[in-house]
Amino acid sequence: QVQLVESGGGLVQAGDSLRLSCAASGRTFSNYAMGWFRQAPGKEREVVAAINRSGISTSYAASVKCRFTISRDNAKNIHYLQMNSLRPEDTAVYYCPATIVGYGLGRESIYAYWGQGTQVTVAS
Repeated sequence: QVQLVESGGGLVQAGDSLRLSCAASGRTFSNYAMGWFRQAPGKEREVVAAINRSGISTSYAASVKCRFTISRDNAKNIHYLQMNSLRPEDTAVYYCPATIVGYGLGRESIYAYWGQGTQVTVAS
């Protein structure tokens, strides 16, 4: 089992920045690829970004590319989502799942472990 706890969400103004953190425990963190997903009210959950086990390879949804940065620190068992130039449409609950699968990281179905989520609200 992998336990994941997200933090760093909050209420911000459009154009502001936030950094989300996801702390992992329970298993060897570096064995898992990690993602960030979000779910806005009334919408399907969608992938935001993903990072492979080593942290060398990252991918982003088109809507956040060049604004968000995913990173990880395997020594500290934590990974991050730096969110800049936030927009009202970024408002959602953000989740950080983990997967032992090493490819196709945009697919929600491959992630076996999920945190409880952290709310991000961007006011216009």
